[in-house]
Amino acid sequence: MNGIVVIDKPSGKTSHDVVENVKRALTVKKAGHTGTLDPMATGVLPVCINEATKLVQFFAMDTKDYTATMLLGVRSDTQDIEGNIISRNDSYVSVNDIENVMCRFVGRVEQVPPQYSAIKFRGKSLYKWARKGVTIEPPSRIVEIYAIVMKDAKLPYVTFSVSCSKGTYIRTLCSDIGEILGCGACLASLRRTRSGCFSESSAVSLDGSSKKNVSLEHIIPLVDALPNFPSMYIDHAFAKKLREGYQPIGEIFRKYHIPSLAAGDMIKFTDNDNNLVSIAKMLYASDQINTLDDKRQVVKIMRIFNSDK
Repeated sequence: MNGIVVIDKPSGKTSHDVVENVKRALTVKKAGHTGTLDPMATGVLPVCINEATKLVQFFAMDTKDYTATMLLGVRSDTQDIEGNIISRNDSYVSVNDIENVMCRFVGRVEQVPPQYSAIKFRGKSLYKWARKGVTIEPPSRIVEIYAIVMKDAKLPYVTFSVSCSKGTYIRTLCSDIGEILGCGACLASLRRTRSGCFSESSAVSLDGSSKKNVSLEHIIPLVDALPNFPSMYIDHAFAKKLREGYQPIGEIFRKYHIPSLAAGDMIKFTDNDNNLVSIAKMLYASDQINTLDDKRQVVKIMRIFNSDK
């Protein structure tokens, strides 16, 4: 059993809890998620099963969409409503002011991740240091906000949607917005609606009856997990060679239909039974390959998959 199941993570569970629930429900030994959601957050959490765990690295740069509600006038040590309240501020802020400040965050922005986060310092998550009373200031990072739109404002609560890059902390975004407004803010609720190609419409519930809700029919096959990667269809003989460690050279590669690709692009090798065989990186553009020496390696195999079943 190999593939991905998209879970609609409930509030109150850690991402690790969800993975363990999936392993029990499907009776599998190996599974892992593609990106942590905080315990209070809900929504899309793709869980990779068995051979699909080899795909996690290819989801690393996926963009993500969220619906968030921030609470104005409240600062907390965790930057969300579940933390210890540091201060309260009842200063008046207009909806127009909030929208104007939100617009300033579209694009590449600098973020300092929260001290209560899963980022590692000396092999231990920052939140574990923080719980021991050790203050560690994480280095800032550049993240990208592609879009941010206010959906509702019942002050002091403001609900908005945001599309952003990997590594963006919505808690920190709320806190930073609050600081510019001058009243402070924290995250009140968060739902991830999309992670890469996985959306909430395909997510499966884990509401205490996981064995009923998570089943084989919900597993996305390996070959369908990376729809943006072009496929190159190969015969079983070539697939066998790849699984034995072969790195394709021009002489063999040119025997197959080559999609239009640039150097550095990722490609899927798929066999005649529509099983994912491997993922590779193009070392040359497609239109260069015919000009190369027959023995020149033309792609770099990144991952090999034993079976799609």
